[in-house]
This record gives sequence, C-alpha cells and structure tokens, in this order.
Amino acid sequence: MTKFKRKGSLLKIYSWIPIIFLFISVLNEFDFNYLNLKYFSFNFPFILIFFFTLKDFKHFDYFFVFIAGLFNDTVIGLPLGISSLSYILICIATAYIRNITIRPSPFKDWFYFLFIISLINSLNYSILTLFFSFNLDLTNYLINTFFTFSFYIVFVSVFKYYLRGIND
Repeated sequence: MTKFKRKGSLLKIYSWIPIIFLFISVLNEFDFNYLNLKYFSFNFPFILIFFFTLKDFKHFDYFFVFIAGLFNDTVIGLPLGISSLSYILICIATAYIRNITIRPSPFKDWFYFLFIISLINSLNYSILTLFFSFNLDLTNYLINTFFTFSFYIVFVSVFKYYLRGIND
C-alpha cells in the first residue's frame, strides 16, 4: 500500500490502461489490407474483455465495455448495439466461468475463450444476416475466430506481466 501512495497519479493512470486500450482498439479499427494479408484478422477487444473480466480487474467496468461497444458499432458501421451486446455477453459468460471455476488453468481458460468467441461470432453472424440482411462471408468470421483464439495466449502473457506490475 505504501508503493501505491508513493507513486501517486502515475499508478492511477497505469491502472486504467486496459480500459484505455479497449477504447483505442475500438476507435482504431485496423486491418491488414496494406500488408496484403487477405486472410488475417483478430478481435483484440474480445481478448482484452475476456481476460480482465476473468481476472476480476477492479478498473474494468462493464459500463465502459458497453460504451466501447457503441463506439465500435459507430466506427465499423454496424447497427447500434450489436458490439455492445457481444461485449456484455462475453462479460457475463466470463464472470460465470470465474465464479464456477475451482482451480483456474490458463489452458482451460483458453478453450473457454474459444467456446465463447465462437458463440458470440455465430450470434453476430445470425443477427446481422437474419434481421439486418447483411451479406457476410462466413469464412471471415472463421478466420477471425481462429486468429483471435491463437493470439489469446500471447496477450495473456503480456496482461499477466501488466497485472504483476500493478500488484507489486
């Protein structure tokens, strides 16, 4: 506790970095078209939301997650509320997993993550095609799910390093 008081406002800003990264990632809808990588995309907000909701990080508020989803819909051009629904469903599923898990394991979390993002992407695909008549390619959703699942382990190690820095 003395380190927290000694570092002051810098540590307070450092503790809000996950929410700041969430808003940066939804406002900066990047793609890899300029690298000529046609079949490469991943969903960084899914990884960020899943990890910090799973770890019950105190500065990761669900209201901010909902607002970030609204920003994401505005930037991408989706009907307002689709991303917010996805993000909140990830929060709900992850909070449920966190509460029922007796012994946490990164390997099990990784496969829970695959199940959740597969469910969310299929729900998004269904809603956008059935209710809003979007013409979507299922291959893009499958590629996005695969790379998001693959990059989860990489980002988990970075996030754990970040959490160690906060807790020390």
